[in-house]
Amino acid sequence: MIAFLRLLTRAVTYTRWLHLVMAAVVATVFAFVSPGLGNVNSPAGAWLVVVPLPFLAVAAMVPGVRLSEGMQAQLLLFPAGRPAGRKGTEPPHFTPARSASWADRRRTAMWLVVRYEVGVATAFLSVHAPTLVVRLIGGAAGSRPVRVPLGNPVPGGHWSYAVLGLLVAVLFLAFAVLAGELQARAARALLGPSAAERLAALEERTERLLEHNRLARELHDSVGHALTVAVVQAGAARAAGSPAFTEQALAAIEETGRHALEDLERVLAVLREDAPGPAAGRPALTDVERLLTAARGSGAEVTAEVTGALEAVPGPVSREGYRIAQEALTNVVRHAGPVPVSLRIAVRADALELDIRNPLPGAAGSAVSGGGSGLRGIRERAALLGGHAETGVHEGVWRVRAVLPLGA
Repeated sequence: MIAFLRLLTRAVTYTRWLHLVMAAVVATVFAFVSPGLGNVNSPAGAWLVVVPLPFLAVAAMVPGVRLSEGMQAQLLLFPAGRPAGRKGTEPPHFTPARSASWADRRRTAMWLVVRYEVGVATAFLSVHAPTLVVRLIGGAAGSRPVRVPLGNPVPGGHWSYAVLGLLVAVLFLAFAVLAGELQARAARALLGPSAAERLAALEERTERLLEHNRLARELHDSVGHALTVAVVQAGAARAAGSPAFTEQALAAIEETGRHALEDLERVLAVLREDAPGPAAGRPALTDVERLLTAARGSGAEVTAEVTGALEAVPGPVSREGYRIAQEALTNVVRHAGPVPVSLRIAVRADALELDIRNPLPGAAGSAVSGGGSGLRGIRERAALLGGHAETGVHEGVWRVRAVLPLGA
């Protein structure tokens, strides 16, 4: 009961009622054109709920009608200023738009029919229910017969008429609230996007989120690698105290930083345009020598073995393989320090295999074997291409192994 009374205090309850009774304007026009339709107490009056329907279906074929109806629904059926999508609030509604297909026109026609039928019923009750309440309460206090809509007068002078009048008032208010809620749901279903359109929008949003996640991984790998190399090179140069080594370290920092800036500019350009970026500017396995030079400049003893033609690896696989190798080498430099590292790249007939191994010197083993975002990113990159990646201790050394199908 308290919840029902709370509904009666909401402004949207009355704006929805107004939206419902506005549909009676169409019925009024037809009643003026054909006076017999206006007499609801006669059989001819029943035609008032049927005759306008073909005209409403024709009106629904006009694209602008859907836009007009959507704007009215937005204004009157949905509360303003309330957050959407949280418990206890209105669900998200829709954006009014013109009919863009025959499916939109059919749903607009269904909406006009639903709005008209429910609106006429609401308008009829809005006129006759309050009148009946007054007559019943008056009939309980006097002896005059009580006239009821669509029926014969009944004798007055009985106290139960007052209770019946209150019941009629409550039932009318409940009907108005329920009809308004049903009208709002019908608007979302018939004036909002179709199921196919919602699915297409969801797929587009999912693709955009996936692209943004990929770009986040790109930034993590590229910029993280550059910063790691810069920090390690700078520390080694200061400890060495050799001008020649310092010049070599600065050159490595400059080259790595330049490549990181290029990656950063490319990713930021994609984010600004909110569109997939060109793949041509992204490094691939053919640029793996860049990674080896940076790792060696940081003190790691890297030995590389390449089997097969890297140029034959498909672009997406080659680019993701480069990032996997970059993340693995960055983890070695960051956590294990200047240790021997073996990098093996094998291009087989059906898959690309990457195998990076390094020893675990003391406590560094626990540090490099953590489950950070870098290792998780390696596994995610492999999974997105239909492959798999393994990271962990293997035969006493730390190993990163990834297998990427060439058909991905």
